[in-house]
Amino acid sequence: MAWLPVSLIALAATLAMLAVAGRYDYHRDELYFRMLGNHPAWGYVDQPPFTPLLDRLAIELLGDSVWAIRVPYALLLGVAALLAAAIAREAGGGAGAQSLAASVVFGTFPLSSFHVGSTAAADLLVWLGVILFVIRALLHDQPRAWLWAGLVAGLGLYNKHLVVLLLLCLAGALLITGPRRVLLSPWLWAGVTIALVVGLPNLIYQVVNDFPQAEMARALAEDKGEESRVLLLPFQLLLVGLPPVWIAGVVTLLRDQRLRPIRALAVAYPLMLVLLLVIAGQPYYPLGLLTALFAIGAVPAVRWLSGRAARRFWLLAGVLIFAAMGIVSSLPLVPESELADSGVADANQTIADQIGWPEYVAQVAVVHRLLPAEDQSRSVLFTGNYGEAGALDRYGPALGLPQAYSGQNELYNLGPPPDDKTVVIAVLQAPLARADQLLGACTDQGRLHNAAGVENEESEEAHIYVCRPSTPWHVLWPTLQHYS
Repeated sequence: MAWLPVSLIALAATLAMLAVAGRYDYHRDELYFRMLGNHPAWGYVDQPPFTPLLDRLAIELLGDSVWAIRVPYALLLGVAALLAAAIAREAGGGAGAQSLAASVVFGTFPLSSFHVGSTAAADLLVWLGVILFVIRALLHDQPRAWLWAGLVAGLGLYNKHLVVLLLLCLAGALLITGPRRVLLSPWLWAGVTIALVVGLPNLIYQVVNDFPQAEMARALAEDKGEESRVLLLPFQLLLVGLPPVWIAGVVTLLRDQRLRPIRALAVAYPLMLVLLLVIAGQPYYPLGLLTALFAIGAVPAVRWLSGRAARRFWLLAGVLIFAAMGIVSSLPLVPESELADSGVADANQTIADQIGWPEYVAQVAVVHRLLPAEDQSRSVLFTGNYGEAGALDRYGPALGLPQAYSGQNELYNLGPPPDDKTVVIAVLQAPLARADQLLGACTDQGRLHNAAGVENEESEEAHIYVCRPSTPWHVLWPTLQHYS
C-alpha cells in the first residue's frame, strides 16, 4: 500500500471538506436527519437509522451546528479515498494507480454526498468495503474474506438497503461468468449468514411495520420513475471523474487473464443498470460499483502512461480539471450573494437546497407574531415537506414558534398535533385551493423568498397560509400522510 501519497490525498479531501463545512446552511436532508435523530429508533419508514443517529452523535459531541454534523462525513470521505486505493492495490496497482484511484473522491457526486451528509456517503463506504473483500476472496483465494464481506454488508443495512442490489448483481454475475464453484463455498454462505444476523433488526423492523420501505420505493418509482429511467445512462458519465478510467476497468476485467477470477465485477455493472431500469431506481445507485471499476481501471491507466510524457500530462490535466469541476460545483465556494448569477446552484440542486432556511423560518415567525394572542396560544405549524419541518424545528424555538409537524415520510409518525391546536400556520408548495382542501379555510400570507435570489423548491413554490380546520387533527391526520 502506497500510504504516503494515498494518505495525503485522503487528508486533502478531508481538510477541504472541513474548511467549508460551516458555509451556507443545512441541506434539507440534514434538517430532516437532525429531526429524526431526536427520535432514535431501529428504523424509519424511509431509511434505516445510521445517518440520523450519526448526526445526533455529532451534535452531542460538537454542538448543534451545521459544521458539527458535517465533520463525520469529512472524515468518511478520507476513508473512501483509502478504500478506493486499496482496491487498486488488490488489482495490482502501485503508487501511481493507488493515487489515481484515491482521487476519485474529488468527483462532483462524492463531494456533494459527503458535504451534506447524505445516506449515499456511508453507502459508498459499504459498497467499496464489500467489493474489497470480494476481490480478496476471489482474486487472492482468501475465503475468510467472505466473512468480512458479510459483516460489512450486514452493517451497511443500518444505513441503506441498497447493498442488497450489489449482492444480487454480484451473484448473477458469478453465475454468468464464474467462478461458479465459489457459490457453493461454505465461507461464502457463512458470510451471507453473518450479513443476515447482523442486519436482522432491520428485517424485524420491516416485518413489524408492514415493510414501509417497500411502500417508499413504490412511491419514489411513481413520482420519479420515468425521469430516473431517462437519466440513468447519461448520469453514469457524471458519477465519477474521467469516464475513460472506469471504462478501462471494465475492459481490463474482461480481457486480463490475471483478473479473470473477478471479472464478475465487470458483468455486475450492466446487470445493475438493467435492474435499475426495471425498478426505476435512482441514477446514482451504482456509484459504489462504478468507483470500484474506476479504481481497477486506474491500474491500466497508469500503465498506459509508461514512458510517455505527453500521456502523463493529459491524464494529470484530466484529473485536475475533473477535481476542479467537482470542487466548484459541489462545495460552498461561491459567496452566497453571488450564487444566483453563478450558475452553480442551477447546475447542482444540492447547493440550492442549502440556501434560505433561516430566512424562511423568520418569515413564518412574522406571520405568527401578527396573529392575535389567543390564536398564537392555540397555533401549530404544518409543512408539506421534511425540509421545511426540519428548518422550523431547528430555528423556530428561538423565535417563539410552536412545534412543527408534517405528513411526509417518518414525520407522519410524530403526529398528529393536539386537537386543541385549531390555528394552523402552514408552509405548502400548493395553491390556495389545495390548501383549503387539505386544512380547511385558509388565507394566503405570501410566498417564501431568500435574499440571495437562489431558486429552490421553497422560493419557487412555497406559500405561507393561516388555516382554521374544522376537522379534529386525529381525524384529519391520516389524509395528510404521503411518501416522497
